[in-house]
Amino acid sequence: MREVKVVEIRVSTGDAPPLVVLAEVDGAGRLLPVWMSHGGASAIFSATEEPDDERPNIHDLAWRLAEAATDPVEAVRITSYSDGQFFAELVLGERTIPSRVSDAIALALRIGCPIQCADVVLDEAGVSAVDAMVSPGEPAEDEVERFREFLDSVTPEDFTGDEGKP
Repeated sequence: MREVKVVEIRVSTGDAPPLVVLAEVDGAGRLLPVWMSHGGASAIFSATEEPDDERPNIHDLAWRLAEAATDPVEAVRITSYSDGQFFAELVLGERTIPSRVSDAIALALRIGCPIQCADVVLDEAGVSAVDAMVSPGEPAEDEVERFREFLDSVTPEDFTGDEGKP
């Protein structure tokens, strides 16, 4: 497992689904683009804001329940990737609970626990930061713009291996 962090949340006004980009903290520095529903992206956005103590959303409620549990959430893990779908789990002591990846990320951001990703997922669905970025020495703005252009041109199908298949 490699630790990853959220580096970008992108919501388009067009037909493109929302995208969350995770970056490998150590190691090869790979990027993991995760497409999700608007609801999932909204939950991740709201997890970056202050919670409403009087009217908690579902992730804040889950956070409070996890805090009250005997074994609180220690980490979230992105465990596998198949047919364009990511699979995740919450780690509570010796137990794990399956979760949608968007919910796991939102909960991790709210709790402040690590987000971990299986090496096999990064190998299969990750993008080399070198391929997405410009060479060293170019201005940082150009580097960011090139990465954004890459995100605009890549689709979920680019990671399924089903190019050209109906």
